[in-house]
Amino acid sequence: MSDDLLSKALQGDELSISKVLTNIEYNTNKGIRYLSELSKLSGRAHTIGITGIPGAGKSTLISDLIEAYASAGHKVGVIMIDPSSPLSMGSLMGNRIRMQDKSLLENVFIRSIASRGHLGGFSSEAIMLTEALDGLGYDKIIVETVGAGQTDTEVMSITHTVAVLVIPGTGDEIQALKAGIMEIGDIYVINKYDKPEADAVYDAVKFVIESGELSFRDEWKPRICKVSALKKTGIQELVNTFEEHVEFLRKKELFNTRIKRRRIKMIELLLRRRVNEVISKAMERDYNEVDELLSQGKIEELITKLSQLIKEQL
Repeated sequence: MSDDLLSKALQGDELSISKVLTNIEYNTNKGIRYLSELSKLSGRAHTIGITGIPGAGKSTLISDLIEAYASAGHKVGVIMIDPSSPLSMGSLMGNRIRMQDKSLLENVFIRSIASRGHLGGFSSEAIMLTEALDGLGYDKIIVETVGAGQTDTEVMSITHTVAVLVIPGTGDEIQALKAGIMEIGDIYVINKYDKPEADAVYDAVKFVIESGELSFRDEWKPRICKVSALKKTGIQELVNTFEEHVEFLRKKELFNTRIKRRRIKMIELLLRRRVNEVISKAMERDYNEVDELLSQGKIEELITKLSQLIKEQL
């Protein structure tokens, strides 16, 4: 495919990268073509999902990881999923504001996007941008979820390594660890470890891991790392643990398996979005008839009619 914008993006021009990603994010015809081309070049990046409850310090930790990876010579891509406005579905962009200084580092590209109401912590846009950044040559891609608690479990389906942040001072640690979000981690990060309650959280996480209550993915026993993102302590140890995990995946021939799973999930979400768009247009176009059938209680007839319209559009 001959395209000056994509060629410049592949050469590292940040403005071109931004424009390419915008086309992909908004699912334009060019965007789909760009994604198709970049997908042919992807499959090399180590993708890391960072999740945890709001206030766990995800953005601060990611800032530290960016510095660590960039200083080690890695090309770092970051996707930060912000909560959406309930009206416009646009991102509130708090993460982008917090990360402005890191975007100035060489070989670092940060993209903040809206969750658009997607409850799984990830939207189709996030997965497409992960695939695109991989194709653009970023070898470390960090994705921060919206921090929606138990609904962030989709991070497992599109990243190689999942880090779950846990912090002291949240109440009953054991009960918190039994929640859905605490069953997805490859690495549990005890953040704010400078706080006095941190040892109790560490003990609780260790107890749950060793008790067998959590199911381990691919025979990997979750690790626990102690960090203080604010004070920048424990960051290198965490980076080393990430590397230990990705080497485990390569040794077990699971690295490419997770990339394939990401791509399958991406196509699934893209198709779902296209179907949803067709449904919305059909409902809007035939609003009066829809309203009339609903008022008459003819739900089965309405569903049959709309299903036929959807088949014609697809």
